[in-house]
Amino acid sequence: MTSTALTSGDQADILAQALPFIRKYQGKTLLIKYGGNAMTDPQLQKCFAEDMVMLKLLGMNPVVVHGGGPQIENALNRLGKKGEFIQGMRVTDAETMGVVQWVLGGEVQQEIVGLINQAGGQAVGLTGRDGGLIKARKLKMTDAQDPSQEVDIGQVGEVTAVDPAVVVALQKTGFIPVVSPIGYGEANESYNINADVVASKLAVVLNAEKLLMLTNIKGVLNKAGELLTELTPKQIDGLIADGTLTGGMLPKIAGALDAANSGVKSVHIVDGRVPHAVLLEILTDQAIGTMITSQ
Repeated sequence: MTSTALTSGDQADILAQALPFIRKYQGKTLLIKYGGNAMTDPQLQKCFAEDMVMLKLLGMNPVVVHGGGPQIENALNRLGKKGEFIQGMRVTDAETMGVVQWVLGGEVQQEIVGLINQAGGQAVGLTGRDGGLIKARKLKMTDAQDPSQEVDIGQVGEVTAVDPAVVVALQKTGFIPVVSPIGYGEANESYNINADVVASKLAVVLNAEKLLMLTNIKGVLNKAGELLTELTPKQIDGLIADGTLTGGMLPKIAGALDAANSGVKSVHIVDGRVPHAVLLEILTDQAIGTMITSQ
């Protein structure tokens, strides 16, 4: 395998090409949903942490919302439980909720915080309880085959209110917030909320300039496995109707579309398997995923 070293001129050109993007996003909030291979591959973890630190040093305000499906699944397996999903949502009984809180709000969150700090940043971990960030209620899900029937998926929540004050305070003092998708209800009960949904809601409330959702594939693919670089709501409806979009991609697409319709200027589903995918998407004109538009 051979590699071609960049000349000093090439390096200067790359830096110069980033200048208009730095100007465009300086002082802006960038919401990044961190998930997929980028969370489990050590080299990609390092790249992601470095990307967050670089964005902050360039005067941008990254906010991270993370998932943790594989880590939750591993923890459940150690307890002899098997995860169950309905319409892309994890069925969450009381025991599973305890595991979700421990894994997301503890193990996964603190690893991300540690990696960003190690890369030279200052990250702070939050759950929806901190500062009253995410209020939620039990998600009412209808049966896909019979909409008149309701499916009980346990302590899975839908967001009822987001108070971003604690996130804004951290941003203003130079910190990078790392948010676990756990909300709380009126009776102080905990809810497991899909991380894509939390990312989209938080992006809207923070008036984010850009929402990036890292995933394990190139982006949204058609039935032939080809990348769709841009999608409108009408096209999305067609992909759902013909079965192209199913499972875990459904809440991701719904969250992306909600953000686009609610004023987030740029929403992208990005291939998190690409090293430094976040920097490539934000600081270059390379499209490495699917852009979701509001019309």
